[in-house]
Amino acid sequence: MIIDLTDTSSSKIGATLVQARRRAGSPTTGAVLTLIISTEERHHYDAMKAASRASREHPARIIVVVGRPEVARTRLDAEVRVGDETGPGEVIVLRLYGELSAHADSVVVPLLLPDVPVVTWWPDAGPDVPSNDPLGRFAARRITDAAEYHKPMDKLRARAAGYSPGDTDLAWTRLTPWRSMLAAALDQFPRKITGASVSGEEGNPSARILAVWLRQRLNVPVSRTADEGPGITGVELHTPDGPIALTRPDGELATLCVPGQPDRPVALKRRETAELIAEELRRLDPDDVYAKLLQDVDVPFTEPLKVAGPTVEKAAKEAAKLGEPKPVSTTDSTAGTDVKSADGSPAPRESA
Repeated sequence: MIIDLTDTSSSKIGATLVQARRRAGSPTTGAVLTLIISTEERHHYDAMKAASRASREHPARIIVVVGRPEVARTRLDAEVRVGDETGPGEVIVLRLYGELSAHADSVVVPLLLPDVPVVTWWPDAGPDVPSNDPLGRFAARRITDAAEYHKPMDKLRARAAGYSPGDTDLAWTRLTPWRSMLAAALDQFPRKITGASVSGEEGNPSARILAVWLRQRLNVPVSRTADEGPGITGVELHTPDGPIALTRPDGELATLCVPGQPDRPVALKRRETAELIAEELRRLDPDDVYAKLLQDVDVPFTEPLKVAGPTVEKAAKEAAKLGEPKPVSTTDSTAGTDVKSADGSPAPRESA
């Protein structure tokens, strides 16, 4: 059910939502959180679709905020969606025109569900300091994606300077399967690690962060090699017996190579945005590991670590706890390199 409201108000939207639920036979909602999506018109449909899929695991009221400051006349239009493709939750699409786009919080706050957490997600470049954004101030978690900016390292540096507990980034979330697989390899085949290397698409922030994480957790030199991708294409952990290698050249199937063992294919498909958002919604407490990562993300590889890393065995056991992403440290020579398309404009970023 989709109900369009033109030149409306927050109170009218709330009343319409209650009527729509009753008409659909659901007078109450089982939502466990409110998910606010702050985006541009061109991104709003894909973001809404991804959030609706994630809400099947985490029932939520989804509020999509699309600002149109270039329009002279101040006006609020809305779409109320209940049932069908929206999943078990509800979707409210708000289009804020004119000066109203600078006061999105005044429109959104009356539509928040009472006594449930609020999560704000920016699917595009997003603000440098999410906690200072009008829609980020009252959120328990704030989700950004540095890969959507043409200079992702610039975004990470800005967010490191303005970090607040509750901030996180999908460039970090994309690394969970890689960290899990590498931790499992070290757990099954413990070796003394003397160095590591990460290869991946030039300018990909997840490849950069993975290299930093490995260096801090293993306390060994880590190199970063740029290639055509897609995303991260391989990781090697150097040992006296030979490299432990996890390679994924096609973005679908990876191969795990361990000295003295036959090569093994492993599933390591690049995940869609809905899966990433669903993972982030599983934990609404501050990500302390991401915070520590930001502290060290811009330290050159030539400088020593701020804190000595743990043993390989301890790092493997800690990293295997998938719900608790682990910290990283420092930068590489390819960090922040811009990728441009044939016409000279920034090329779109891919996930890890």
